[in-house]
Amino acid sequence: MSTQELIAQLRTRPGVLAVHYDEQEGVLTLRYDGGRVNVADIEALARNAGATLRMLPAETRPLTPEEAELAALPWMIRLTTLTLVMVVAGWIVEDFMALPRWVAWLLYAVAYASGGFYSVQEAWETLKKRQFDVNFLMIVAAVGAAIVGQPREGAILMFLFSLSGTLETYAMGRTHASIRALLDMTPKEAEVYRNGTLVRVPVEELQVGEVVLVRPGAQVPADGVVVRGESALNEASITGESMPVEKRPGAKVFAGTMNGQGALEVRVTTSVENSTLARIVQVVREAREQKAKSQDFTDRVIGQYYAYAVVGLTLLAIIIPLLFLGWDPGTTLYRAMTLMVVASPCALVISIPAALLSALAASARGGVLFKGGRHLEAAAQVRVVAFDKTGTLTTGRPGVVAVIPVDGAAAELEHALAEAEAPSRSPQPIPDDMIGPLSTDQRRLLALAAAIERPSEHPLARAIVRGADERGLPTPVATGFESLTGAGAAANINGCRLTIGRPSLFDLTPEVAAQIAAQQDLGRTVVALGCERAVWGIIAIADTVRPEAAAAVARLKQTGIERVVLLTGDNQRVAQTLGQALGVDEVRAELLPEEKVAVLRELEERYGPVAMVGDGINDAPALASATLGVAMGAAGTDVALESADVLLMSDDLSRLPGALRLARRARSIVRQNLAFAFTVMAVLMVFAIFGAIPLPLGVVGHEGSTLIVVANGLRLLAERTSS
Repeated sequence: MSTQELIAQLRTRPGVLAVHYDEQEGVLTLRYDGGRVNVADIEALARNAGATLRMLPAETRPLTPEEAELAALPWMIRLTTLTLVMVVAGWIVEDFMALPRWVAWLLYAVAYASGGFYSVQEAWETLKKRQFDVNFLMIVAAVGAAIVGQPREGAILMFLFSLSGTLETYAMGRTHASIRALLDMTPKEAEVYRNGTLVRVPVEELQVGEVVLVRPGAQVPADGVVVRGESALNEASITGESMPVEKRPGAKVFAGTMNGQGALEVRVTTSVENSTLARIVQVVREAREQKAKSQDFTDRVIGQYYAYAVVGLTLLAIIIPLLFLGWDPGTTLYRAMTLMVVASPCALVISIPAALLSALAASARGGVLFKGGRHLEAAAQVRVVAFDKTGTLTTGRPGVVAVIPVDGAAAELEHALAEAEAPSRSPQPIPDDMIGPLSTDQRRLLALAAAIERPSEHPLARAIVRGADERGLPTPVATGFESLTGAGAAANINGCRLTIGRPSLFDLTPEVAAQIAAQQDLGRTVVALGCERAVWGIIAIADTVRPEAAAAVARLKQTGIERVVLLTGDNQRVAQTLGQALGVDEVRAELLPEEKVAVLRELEERYGPVAMVGDGINDAPALASATLGVAMGAAGTDVALESADVLLMSDDLSRLPGALRLARRARSIVRQNLAFAFTVMAVLMVFAIFGAIPLPLGVVGHEGSTLIVVANGLRLLAERTSS
């Protein structure tokens, strides 16, 4: 067997996490999961291939309680099944077979042991802390049923309680699928150029600055920048964006995203442990561990103090009938055990996390990360949404917003393009076409401007070129390009020396000067184009509005937001124009960062909880001080991940209304669950006190209500933040 065949075979083995062969040293390094790999077999294969093997066990860490519970799910299913089999067998032996009664009791004992296997362990851990919990109540009730001669009913209780726990673990495991999916998306190996050759290494060994090859259909191993190649990447895992995103040299890519048909060479810019995907995983972990205020209250009051109340109530239900009502001990104990079962707060305790965790998972799947249940609750209370302007309601990059040919220049524009060679271009998606369909003269003016500016790297020049390319305009080939430092550029097109740049380069008529002044009053940058000193037209450039911004503002109001406010440091006129175009209710302009914080406090005092939406770079004070801080385009932005409460991983405002709606749905379902659980528990307790309900029926009602509130909470998994 050759070394390459050995490597190929090892990579297909379960538990093998990474394989790397150093050709210079002839050493094969294998990182593996010790619990899933037969080390002796692998060593034998390496010896047969004549390879020197170095085995590195994967780093292990203690399982969290949740991970341990999920890992135990297969055994929980087996034990629950065994409990059911023993209950049915004991029932048959007791009622339909002429066998000694101890046989049925033995079968019920097995049902007790299998059904209470995990409950006993959890109850014991709680008792060691000198506390009671639901598991303790269930075990006492089942033992009490056996003491009064009803082992079957106690066994049924243990089965239903075990079934409930198993189904809850399975159901809640679905809400944690988001973080497991994120971890599964992390590639284990990367192909990196070292010493002029391409080698495969574990991703943990990648160094910042190295160049990796991402083949078609492969995952990006680390955050980086494309240095060669073009392709479309599926970034749904990071941004929630369902459509592939085109990537060219200079574009940023994220670890865990899936490459399309083209090969890319990517320079690593971030260590693997600090990648966007790793930081998102950390945020999701923290969000999952952080309890909402209501859940924390439920755990403290219901999960602890209430359990003591149930034990006390059960003791009273035993003492009072025996001492004052003359009941016989069997009936008294039986009713007391029934009361203990139906009074146990299982449904109440699970009501809140079932809904909140489902909502957190659904939002994460849609590219919206809440940093915990507290922030999900805060989102449900928001009455005002305040937006930053630059980078939030706008794209944060310059674009062509007006193309205005000068009256009488049509002939010159036509002549300049008449005989010029103009390569055709395919139109590109236009993020925000503020100027709408162009007339013939407008198309000619923009095409000439792009022809002159194409060699330039100036941001305004790139905006003009992009504006022409997005509309598929055929731009002529310009020659003799000359940069006019600080003023513009000039080039030859069809025998004419054309100039583009500051209006001061030209002789302006009063009409043209008025048009330029009108555009500048709107906060736009104006460049003029002409031949010699005669102006043929002007082009206005400004920060462009996000195409989804107006629709997002409208949907926020439909969602129930009372007021939408624009906060910006820009001048009043620009802000007012943008606010009117988007339909916001109030505009506050010319604000310093600390003044934005003061405005947020004022809005909160006047209307109620406020959400602040910013790009996470220069809005950190406002994001941190708002009731709910929402960061736009948080993928790859450290400041956004640190300062905001909610992260919109893509530059898509349309997800915000859905996220707020999801938060309100979660709050509604929590209230439904609590009301239902309280009602069922109260009704069952009344029946149990008066002996109107047998223990098995009380168990069914108790466990049934628990499963119903879990199922009701899991409905949120189907919610979407993008609609």
